[in-house]
Amino acid sequence: MRTAAAHPGQVAAAAGFHGPVHADGPDLFSKLTAQVHLGHAESDITPEALTELNQALDAAGVGYTSEIYPGTIHGFTMSDTDAFSAPGLKHHWDRLLPRLDRGLANS
Repeated sequence: MRTAAAHPGQVAAAAGFHGPVHADGPDLFSKLTAQVHLGHAESDITPEALTELNQALDAAGVGYTSEIYPGTIHGFTMSDTDAFSAPGLKHHWDRLLPRLDRGLANS
């Protein structure tokens, strides 16, 4: 997110999962021109915090998808850990790749 904000017009798509992506606050979002996808494990963000994050993205006019992946915990994409969730990983790719395709197709 920081790279996309630091280079608006040069980064067409950005994605993140497993973390508090809004740590830099809404000022970061106002600089984004990239299409953004954020997938969150249930253990990483509360529904209330997700609403707050999405409202900040809306206010900044960012094109994004942002959601909590049901039944996941932090680390759900790492197959060599107890946190791994095959359905969570599949959902992640199913949601991430179309967003990246849209962002990159328009660049």
